[in-house]
Amino acid sequence: MPKTGKNDHARENELPSTLQRSEQKAQDTFAKTYDAALESYDNDESRAARTAYAALKHSYEKVGDHWEQKEKRGPSDKHAEEGLDSPQPTAGGVDANASKEHLYKRAQELDIDGRSRMNKDELITALQKANDAATRKAREH
Repeated sequence: MPKTGKNDHARENELPSTLQRSEQKAQDTFAKTYDAALESYDNDESRAARTAYAALKHSYEKVGDHWEQKEKRGPSDKHAEEGLDSPQPTAGGVDANASKEHLYKRAQELDIDGRSRMNKDELITALQKANDAATRKAREH
């Protein structure tokens, strides 16, 4: 995971693969938050990673195998709204708080079959699956 004081190339190689394929600002958001959290949480890498992803998801949403800036900053799902102890499931980087129209547009971009008949919850689930598949495919290459 990211550490401060390293050169950009080394730090980039420590980032999760989905962030390596994302814009620099997304990488910086994750890395700076991770480093600060690591220091705050006595080198607890798991907690630092969760904190960094939470910060990232306020400004970015996962689209396929990378992260793109959201139209509107804020929590991405009920889990993010409620915090670490929330019993709500995470949407895995999908901006579940976005409008159905936005989710439909993302589903179009990812060529998800049956999207026109899906309700909002079904779109969220389909986007999660498409994102996971795109990430697996990108990691194979």
